[in-house]
Amino acid sequence: MHPMLKLLIQRLALGLLLLFASTILIFVGTSILPGDVAQAILGQTATPEALENLRREMGLNEPAVARYFSWIGGILQGDLGTALTNGADITQSLGKRLGNTLFLAFWAAVVSVPLAILLGVISVRYRNRLPDKLISAVTLATISLPEFIIGYVVMFLLAVKLQWVPSVSLINDGMSLLAKLQAIALPVIVLVFVVLAHMMRMTRAAILNVMESAYIETAELKGLNGFRVIVSHALPNAAAPIVNVVMLNLAYLVVGVVVVEVVFVYPGMGQYLVDHVSKRDVPVVQAAGLIFAGVYILLNTAADLIAILSNPRLRHPK
Repeated sequence: MHPMLKLLIQRLALGLLLLFASTILIFVGTSILPGDVAQAILGQTATPEALENLRREMGLNEPAVARYFSWIGGILQGDLGTALTNGADITQSLGKRLGNTLFLAFWAAVVSVPLAILLGVISVRYRNRLPDKLISAVTLATISLPEFIIGYVVMFLLAVKLQWVPSVSLINDGMSLLAKLQAIALPVIVLVFVVLAHMMRMTRAAILNVMESAYIETAELKGLNGFRVIVSHALPNAAAPIVNVVMLNLAYLVVGVVVVEVVFVYPGMGQYLVDHVSKRDVPVVQAAGLIFAGVYILLNTAADLIAILSNPRLRHPK
């Protein structure tokens, strides 16, 4: 077997192993959550007999091992279960919510990735000068603040004071693309601020790492413009670590949107998860957690594979 193919198979197998391990962690974590969904459904005035009957109907009295394998068996068949609080099919409910989250993450990535690369190039071009220091200070300040702080500040300035965009990001299928983009403007801005610094700093560091190479010096001696040297010669050779960090931040855009969705009441996966955590709806929490884990592991594995394919030293480890 070719060494590269063997390495790719190993990475994919590791991703599947991590996904299996995450199912165990998710199941154990949700099993030890405080509270009782039966009590949440029937209320505080429910009798012990009524609570016991409802727990039996929901299968909550079965051993944990039996419930775990029943859950895994359903997942392998494409069935994420049924919500305990309203009896809705979790697969159908999560499908629409996941689509909304991916829509938000997509537009945040469309803005943040090119902007991060552009700012990284500008920082390298004006290294240790005012533009570089200003870009670094602003991006590091934004990444140091919690998402909800940035969200409330942006909401106050753009939605309350200037009234440019709505403060609540509600979307539905009947809205046009322009209306949807206007509705998600605030959460997109917050997500861009959150992921921009990491990608920009990695872009800057990766380009600086190759700027001392002999071919860069040759290009400069030819009299090429500084930006042209960076974009045409340094950036392509620094692509591997940049692509890697971009993929990791794309994973965060999908998985880390919980706080942002709650702040702006956005009908995505994060809001759906928080709503059902408060109701102690364990099957929904497990399904949402599994999807988040799967997306994160998938994108991390993709980043690992891209790094292998784009780096000759990894493609030929010997």
